[in-house]
Amino acid sequence: MTDSDAAGEAVADEPEPEEPSYDDIRYPARPKRLRPREQLRYSGVRHSITDPRSAVASNPSYISWLKRQSMLRDADALSRALSGQPSMWRNPYARPDARKAIRTASVWFTAYPISLITRPGQSYLDALGSGELWDAFESIGISAVHTGPVKLAGGLTGWNQTASVDGHFDRISTQIDPAFGSEDEFRALCDVAEQHGGSVIDDIVPGHTGKGADFRLAEMAYKDFPGIYHMVEIPEEDWGLLPDVPAERDAVNLDAETELALADRGYIIGQLQRVIFYSPGVKETNWSATGPILGVDGRTRRWVYLHYFKQGQPSINWLDPTFAGMRLVIGDALHSLGDLGSSALRLDANGFLGVEKSTEGQPGWSEGHPLSEAANHLIASMVRKVGGFSFQELNLGIEDIKDTGRVGSDLSYDFINRPAYHHALAVADTEFLRLTLRTSLELGVEPASLVHALQNHDELTYELVHWANRHHLDTYSFRGLEVTGVELAETIRADLITTLTGERASYNRVFTTNGIACTTASVIAAAQGFTQLDAITQQDVDPIREAHLVLACFNAWQPGVFALSAWDLLGMLPVPETSVAELIAGGDTRWIHRGAHDLIDADPDATASSSGMPRGRSLYGSITSQLADERSFASRLKGILRIREAHGIDVATQVDIPEVAHPGMLVMVHRLDEGDQSLEDPRMQVTVLNFSGEAVEGTVRSDHLTPRRSVTNVESGEKIGYVDDLSSFSVQLPPYARLFLVIGGPDDVVPPYTRPIDIITAAGQGPMP
Repeated sequence: MTDSDAAGEAVADEPEPEEPSYDDIRYPARPKRLRPREQLRYSGVRHSITDPRSAVASNPSYISWLKRQSMLRDADALSRALSGQPSMWRNPYARPDARKAIRTASVWFTAYPISLITRPGQSYLDALGSGELWDAFESIGISAVHTGPVKLAGGLTGWNQTASVDGHFDRISTQIDPAFGSEDEFRALCDVAEQHGGSVIDDIVPGHTGKGADFRLAEMAYKDFPGIYHMVEIPEEDWGLLPDVPAERDAVNLDAETELALADRGYIIGQLQRVIFYSPGVKETNWSATGPILGVDGRTRRWVYLHYFKQGQPSINWLDPTFAGMRLVIGDALHSLGDLGSSALRLDANGFLGVEKSTEGQPGWSEGHPLSEAANHLIASMVRKVGGFSFQELNLGIEDIKDTGRVGSDLSYDFINRPAYHHALAVADTEFLRLTLRTSLELGVEPASLVHALQNHDELTYELVHWANRHHLDTYSFRGLEVTGVELAETIRADLITTLTGERASYNRVFTTNGIACTTASVIAAAQGFTQLDAITQQDVDPIREAHLVLACFNAWQPGVFALSAWDLLGMLPVPETSVAELIAGGDTRWIHRGAHDLIDADPDATASSSGMPRGRSLYGSITSQLADERSFASRLKGILRIREAHGIDVATQVDIPEVAHPGMLVMVHRLDEGDQSLEDPRMQVTVLNFSGEAVEGTVRSDHLTPRRSVTNVESGEKIGYVDDLSSFSVQLPPYARLFLVIGGPDDVVPPYTRPIDIITAAGQGPMP
């Protein structure tokens, strides 16, 4: 009997929690999270006394210790606990349902564990479950918290754990990292969220792990562990093809010549469509080679393994005959949903789950692969089957996002418009943003299916994959010229780099070929001409805040989820490079925008988080102090989100992105129909934004607007005019201003006796001469 079998027997006689009724499941007012199930808890198996002998395959104690750390072992135990349970058949799961997910959690706070300042001695999860914090969230209108990755990450070298190489996205365990708290504190967080009408969103990483116990067992050829990864044993007679591995390292990245040589001999697929995080001399290909490693069978092997991202993130093989990788990922998901109590999961790096050799001379097929679609369908269906929902963070072309989301995750992160709205602010011109919005609609990716976000833990991305890759030779009209997709992408990148970095704003830094390390506030500061962050005074905060609110309105006043982070709520600026010098030494400049922050004045004197991240400068102050000031960012965001909720814009349908009279303007037209396309003559809503620092006026025109109906500014309650017979009306906006306009219904039309001259007067433009 295996350890996991014994553990399964030990809990077999425990009583089942009461199952909800069929009506509760089929017609929930709000989907209920699964209650923690004690039979899924195996954290106790991890407390081991390390053996003093060598950490090698010939030491049975070391192998036994690695097995107890293994995610695959936990996954097998977790799956046995749920297998055959009636709860596994009570939820619909085949099709994604974005609007159902939005109704569960419409506005998300995206947290980052290592950057939150807590009270002395308080854990991250305990702080995130604070009633005071959730009172503030509920007041603002935040209905979900995405915890960020909180499970153990990094790797193992011998008996010792090594640090994460990618912000805890290199997971090595189902156990909560003690640095962030405990499983009980995670469950308590879920309970507090539920008491405030909220939800908790956790992470799984179906694309890779860290170099933990599972990878070390795979290197030792233990049972089916090599099947977890895209790893290939290279016969000893061809070790001469492989680079030497220094004693202080466990692997070396292959150069392009070695990659080609191994591909020519049929060992690996070879070159892929792109090298993410490309860095000369550090990561030139997606493959690395290990040194000689003793296996459990007494043989010494060298392996070459795939990693889309960093060398410490070996990629999971979703189509190995053992299906070991699939079992590991599904087990991790079930642990988060069934045991910890989260309501939803983010699928990170889920667009890179299939690789296939292409025709001679062509890169391997690694993006938009059907296996990724199939694997995402499997993961998302399992999440829905146990009562949750999922969203994917997938930076691929729009067609790939559509195809993957067709049967996969309920929601997708908005990589389509995120670089475009930053570009609109940087150059005070929305032309590219209008193009991205229209292209998304034309290709069938509704904004209601997207998570529209302000800053998160990653860079301002400008990979512009849709334009630079699949559509690189297609032509687009931009700035009066016909340009190819790749030319368009190069132009947008150049605009962003020139405006937001370099001599004009050295506090923002380019991050490899992916984007720019910055905060939302520092993007605005650069766009408004600040060359030094120290030059920003208190009187400069007002225009920065106004622009910040416009960006918030762009993301919140359209269908879909709205997400923001503490860096946005507090108006954080990047930290000086010198304060994170060790972290950015390898080229990962993103650490400058992950400064520590204090949401509720938990420790005003702290200079760093408990994880050691240096405290950044906040322009707005804590959210508790902001909520006492009606002019603050948080208080005004509260009003913005109340309008969003009252009019159901989050589940509406976007129908038009009209041309504009001023380059700084953006207009989005929506049907307030909750996604019901059969609804006749629904109320219409129009979002009008000014991305520039100058006052603008112009005409809003859309064929979706019915003439002679009233136009009301919801924020002021003022009726500003009527739609004329050309389906248009006039607007005026101060710098960085926004309008949430609702068009009247059939009973709210201009009286038949009203002359055109009176309509103009009613619109506030004055009588005609």
